[in-house]
Amino acid sequence: MHIHILGICGTFMGGLAVLAREAGHRVTGCDAGVYPPMSEQLRALGIDLIEGYGAGQMALRPDIFVIGNVISRVHLSGGTPKFPLMEAILNAGAPYTSGPQWLAENVLQGRHVLAVAGTHGKTTTTAMLAWILEAAGHAPGFLIGGVPLDFGVSARLSAAHGAGSPPPFVIEADEYDTAFFDKRSKFVHYRPRTAILNNLEFDHADIFDDLAAIERQFHHLVRTIPGNGLIVSRAREASLERVLAQGCWSATTTFGDEGAWRAEGADDDFAVLHQGQRVGAVQWRLSGQHNRHNALAAIAAAAHIGVPPKQAAEALGRFRNVRRRMELRGSIALSGQDRHNAGRVEVYDDFAHHPSAIRTTLDGLRRWLDAHGRRDERILAVFEPRSNTMKLGTMAAQLPESLRAADLVFCYSADLDWDAAAALAPLGQRAQVSRRLDAIVQAVAAAAHPGDHIVCMSNGSFGGVHQKLLDTLTAKG
Repeated sequence: MHIHILGICGTFMGGLAVLAREAGHRVTGCDAGVYPPMSEQLRALGIDLIEGYGAGQMALRPDIFVIGNVISRVHLSGGTPKFPLMEAILNAGAPYTSGPQWLAENVLQGRHVLAVAGTHGKTTTTAMLAWILEAAGHAPGFLIGGVPLDFGVSARLSAAHGAGSPPPFVIEADEYDTAFFDKRSKFVHYRPRTAILNNLEFDHADIFDDLAAIERQFHHLVRTIPGNGLIVSRAREASLERVLAQGCWSATTTFGDEGAWRAEGADDDFAVLHQGQRVGAVQWRLSGQHNRHNALAAIAAAAHIGVPPKQAAEALGRFRNVRRRMELRGSIALSGQDRHNAGRVEVYDDFAHHPSAIRTTLDGLRRWLDAHGRRDERILAVFEPRSNTMKLGTMAAQLPESLRAADLVFCYSADLDWDAAAALAPLGQRAQVSRRLDAIVQAVAAAAHPGDHIVCMSNGSFGGVHQKLLDTLTAKG
């Protein structure tokens, strides 16, 4: 079968393309700005990419067009369609479907699907769960919204495809809408047998009116889980409790400080308890209480497929995390001495873009520094409010509290229609705001001291700020 994917360079659609190619289909695709690293990965697999959405692509005559949720029926000034290829598909009556629908029908059918949903932590928890199953010999397929360092790819059909019964499939279950013609959340299509509900807050203000609207979509997911399935839900999360109160027909278990699955100990060295009994221990290099919770959820979900908690915990001790999750991009030696860090400034890349994610990222680093006797080392937070929700200013008032663990804050405010300086005013002199990226880089470099930790947070490329900082710091050092 020949499939042509519209919006192929997005994380989800690019992963779908990898799966389709691995399954033996001919795959082509298009995007506005065919960009790396996804474009390079796809071309390496022999997938032909086309720049833009020109109607001339109809000449490819694929068996089906697979439509990404970036595609819309928007018309520009003068009545020109933004996506002329989509208009041509509709006018010709050509076959088309959404990415999640194609995935459900061609990849997930007949497998034990383990889905990870939640406002935060989906990518990391999905990667943890896939790694646990891999270490336990299940050779899972997966589709993850990031690149796990343990696998080096974001999607895989299976390590043992075609041999015996189909292996399980682990998928990051996004609540974002499916397509312009299907406004249900993506995860409704996946029909998991095991589902993690990690947490639930208001997000995606561009498509959801309020938290209740997102809760409704989460309950649609709950409705698809079979009676012999399992829901692994965060304990004492009011929004998730409201979701389950709408009706639940599957077994449930909880994780967290008051859950059936709990952790005791430090963030990087903790015991795993189930119903009060110690069942394993995790020792790793990850920081933050949020990652302990992610680990508990992954261990509980893996237990449903038969992986002993002790084995799962040991596997997590070897887990190397996901790119862009507190990923160290480099360290530069500056003049001066620091008894703990040898005078080096460390620059990290993190995907945090929601206030809660920013808070947990910075709090996690602060907790790690405090636990290791490094309280004198500073955190410099450099962030870009880039997500659709943040661009709308919906959560601007939450930013000062989310940045409380940082010693200094630098905000890149280009393309914002709201006043970032006013929003960060409660932080006083700790915060600087600029609409120019070069000004942000110079300000951070000027403020940096030996032993500082610079955490750059954005859900985009952030204009290559990480390398710009490293280059500027090198010149300074």
